Amino acid sequence: MDLLESRIVIVGAGQAGARAAEALRAAGHRGAVTLIGDEPHPPYERPQLSKKMLLDHQADATFIRTTQEWSDLGVTLRTGTRAVTIDLGQRKLALSGGDDIGFDRLLIATGTRPRRLAALEGTKVAVHYLRGIDDALMLRPQLVEGHRVTLVGGGVIGLEVAAAALSRGCKVTIIERADHLLPQIGSPSLSRFAHDMFVKRGAAVLCKAELSGQQTHSLTLADGRIVDADVIVVGIGVEPAGELAQQIGLAGAQGIRVDARGATECDDVFAAGDVAEQWSNCHDRWLRLENWANAQNQAIATARAMAGLDSRYEAPSWFWSDQFDANIQVVGHPAGANEIIRGDPGSARFSAISVRDGEVVGAVSVNNAKDMAMLRRLVASRKKVDPAALANPAFDLKRALA
Repeated sequence: MDLLESRIVIVGAGQAGARAAEALRAAGHRGAVTLIGDEPHPPYERPQLSKKMLLDHQADATFIRTTQEWSDLGVTLRTGTRAVTIDLGQRKLALSGGDDIGFDRLLIATGTRPRRLAALEGTKVAVHYLRGIDDALMLRPQLVEGHRVTLVGGGVIGLEVAAAALSRGCKVTIIERADHLLPQIGSPSLSRFAHDMFVKRGAAVLCKAELSGQQTHSLTLADGRIVDADVIVVGIGVEPAGELAQQIGLAGAQGIRVDARGATECDDVFAAGDVAEQWSNCHDRWLRLENWANAQNQAIATARAMAGLDSRYEAPSWFWSDQFDANIQVVGHPAGANEIIRGDPGSARFSAISVRDGEVVGAVSVNNAKDMAMLRRLVASRKKVDPAALANPAFDLKRALA
């Protein structure tokens, strides 16, 4: 079979699925491409859901292409449709509408879903989970001046929502069970910076805090404290949407394991984006990368491999977060390493470089995109470095790459 003439079905019409469909055409694929998404909307960018869309009542999602543009590209877009079952032997998917669709090669890009907090089920206070456009549109009108907004979870999404709520005049409380904010990133300097930034903006930051119950307009913590709330936003992580892959023995609790080409253990079945479990050189373990850059770039590399090109994706994890006037960027795996500070965290412009065994394995920058451009290259290079030189803000990071 000529790979460029094969029928390709992509399940999941988010960032990864959409960029893969585009990349297939860019790679010269001539066969049928079908993009299946369970949301009623065409594929769109997610980062603004917790940023611009919450800050601006007029802001809409940024759609990757219009429905007509997908048609012009030769991609059949089926929105509001779920792939229910998969028959790998017959190379066929059964869809929620009752019909089925055949394929020669399959890309699973089903992403993730928010973890839900059982302790808040049935509460009379509005509880929000932010994942899609409709979630953002439901939350946005709740962020009004004077409303008491409680964020359960002090990770990236929780803090972005908290920043939007504070900017709109809400009274904000952040509840985090770890002993510091942004625990998943593992950068002590960034956690301190974030804590100070939110406290200065008027937020109540409660770390080492766990919920024990809820009342009509309040939450009860395990230590007996009461947190009043008109609106609750839960951001305690996500889990992979791997039900379809589980039917053919692929998905585990951590996602669908793929190689650098995006290929799974099943012939002609690939996975991309948040649902894909990849080997990370800087983490030295398998993991899912839940960020915009990976969803886009790993999906593009996978699509090129599906089209028969020699394409691999092994870039270190990189993402950014905008909170108030702070642009935060993170590359690699900062946790558990020796952290070297460049600049002054008190000035809101600094970098924190994580070095393990003489190698830069991760880094954080705050309002310092110039440093981050070099740090991404350093993490990818796995070169040995001189920690003392890195600590000098005058040291040109390009020299560490020589």
